[in-house]
Amino acid sequence: MQEVKLQFDKSTSDYRMKEAFKTLRTNIEFCGGDVKVIAITSCTPNEGKSSIAMEMAKAFAEAGNRTMLIDADMRKSVLVGRYKTGAVRQGLTHCLAGKVNYQDVMCETNVRNLYVTFSGPVPPNPSELLGGEKFASIIKVLRNSFDYVIIDTPPLGSVIDAAVAARNCDGTVLVVENNAVSYKFVQKVKDQLDKADARILGVVLNKVDMSGKGYYGHYGKYYGRYGEEANTTKNVMKPVRAQDSDKRKAVGNESALAEAGDSEDIEFIEDI
Repeated sequence: MQEVKLQFDKSTSDYRMKEAFKTLRTNIEFCGGDVKVIAITSCTPNEGKSSIAMEMAKAFAEAGNRTMLIDADMRKSVLVGRYKTGAVRQGLTHCLAGKVNYQDVMCETNVRNLYVTFSGPVPPNPSELLGGEKFASIIKVLRNSFDYVIIDTPPLGSVIDAAVAARNCDGTVLVVENNAVSYKFVQKVKDQLDKADARILGVVLNKVDMSGKGYYGHYGKYYGRYGEEANTTKNVMKPVRAQDSDKRKAVGNESALAEAGDSEDIEFIEDI
């Protein structure tokens, strides 16, 4: 097993951001005890799904859950560079190609209970590797070894990898950047997940501008005085309700989750 030291951005220590990820963690736990393996995807690149996956895994680990984060975005991984892990010798690609055992590509981190498997070099056939028996057998072993397995997958609006990986998962979380993608595009991605028989747990609405007044704006400021330092990012919890049944279908008919920002703003979604 490899060892890595993750270096997190200071903005992720913001009080309200931490609370948002705790809410996200709790809502996933309320989805049922059978939900242990969770895929994270988005519609397009740069919506913040990798950051959401890392912070979600970290939140589960900090709650005492033995957690594995798998970087299955083998086409364009950002985790190694973003968290300044240093040299990682082997990754998921090496394992799926049969060159090493899975235990050799696992990384123990400096966060207690958190383990990470990085993607490794870009393979010529990522979809085939994620859809193969080797990946399915790895997930089966991890399901029995860890309390939660979080899988960061490529954007589903760009490639099919996420739908392929989701077939081996208990649920999928869709990350959507606020004011960046259309309702019809989100609906298309949701339909693709439905075709793959993926269970959609809910949506994380990311990068929301919370500078305006909101339902929880007063409470966010109130608790902020006690739970955060001055000059932190403006991350406030705020409920959002879907306007009609069509929009509810667009983001899934299961319980909704939480919003979180790439060092931006955070929100809580309910009644989707």
